[in-house]
Amino acid sequence: MISSDAKILIVEDENIVAKDIMSKLSELGYDSVAIASTGNEALRRVYMDKPDLLLMDIMLSRGNYDGIETVQEILDKMDLPVIYLTAYADESTLVRSKPTRPYGYLLKPFQTKELHIAIEIALNKHGIDKKRKRERRNLSAILHNAKDLIRSTSEESGI
Repeated sequence: MISSDAKILIVEDENIVAKDIMSKLSELGYDSVAIASTGNEALRRVYMDKPDLLLMDIMLSRGNYDGIETVQEILDKMDLPVIYLTAYADESTLVRSKPTRPYGYLLKPFQTKELHIAIEIALNKHGIDKKRKRERRNLSAILHNAKDLIRSTSEESGI
């Protein structure tokens, strides 16, 4: 059993499945877990709870949005890793999900170990991606400041 302080939001429209996932996460030591059953509820929970990871059912049958549309709405406003949970492995669903850059794709029913591996890989990869973005911003700022310094030095020296 592993203990993690990662906050996880489960978005699943079938209550029994959501409770099963929550139980699996509890077994794994993930304490901070919330459940949403619609895309609109997921949007509210994401902005309110600021989770570290989103476990998203692709085919939400309730509400105005399916899982892919909900994730796109979230990603337009914030950077959050997503693992899709689905019973649908068809090519068109996979193609629709690609623009949302998911960190994983688990086919239901899945084992606790598969869920654990997917979560740990997603959290690790997202941490690396955030670090790279931060390093790029820092490098960009350094280069911008260097240009200003060179320009200023050139003007002062008459070059």
